[in-house]
Amino acid sequence: MAGRMVLGSALAQLVRPASEMDESGAHRLLPVAPELGGLLPNRGLRRGSTVAVGTARSASGGTSLMLALLAEASRAGSWCAVVGVPALGLLAAAEAGIALDRLALVPYPGAEWPTVVAALIDGVDVVVAAAPDGVSTVVTDRLAARARQRGCVLVPYGAWTGADVTLQITDGAWDGLGPGHGRLTRRRLTISARGRGAATRPREIRVWLPAASDRFAAVVAGTPGATTVTLVDPPATATPRAPLTLVGPSAEPA
Repeated sequence: MAGRMVLGSALAQLVRPASEMDESGAHRLLPVAPELGGLLPNRGLRRGSTVAVGTARSASGGTSLMLALLAEASRAGSWCAVVGVPALGLLAAAEAGIALDRLALVPYPGAEWPTVVAALIDGVDVVVAAAPDGVSTVVTDRLAARARQRGCVLVPYGAWTGADVTLQITDGAWDGLGPGHGRLTRRRLTISARGRGAATRPREIRVWLPAASDRFAAVVAGTPGATTVTLVDPPATATPRAPLTLVGPSAEPA
């Protein structure tokens, strides 16, 4: 009980509860990158919703997707927190465009995982939570209900039942290697979205993630002549990235 009170007090000193930031009902959507907006029913992260990020056994890249989902909201001024993902580093977050001065990492929450996630929901705009093995649906349902009440976007990372939207990487492949020569230049991920209500209709996009480049591009799967969205990464100082540059499908990126 004492640990819970200390954590709640510390968060209260850092940020205001997300529910207090939206008393008028305005700004109910947090922005996402344009290519990811096509996966979400409102083209953004709706406050109070649960948007899960999963990865099929045959694919990987869930961390990249999770960071890409947070980046626009972070740059727009939202606070983000990631709980239970010890492999996530600050360099990866900065390269994805997340503002490090508004990012909280709790890599090892231990047995107090539900308490930590609940406390962060009370004071942070977006909370990524990787549930440990054995967490019951009763606990996860309570956390989702708390997020709805507080106006926080809960982003379960991994298996989660009952999310409003579930984004899942179903396929991935590297590009650049030839027969015995070449180097990895970019990575293609296929991301599907399924959910409830307005998100019932399945959606899918293909995303290119260059491995050693300063660009991130995506094309909506099955859309002839789809616009390519190029995001320019920040310099080594981890300052916010340059605005989005939209280029046509046949044009060379600037």
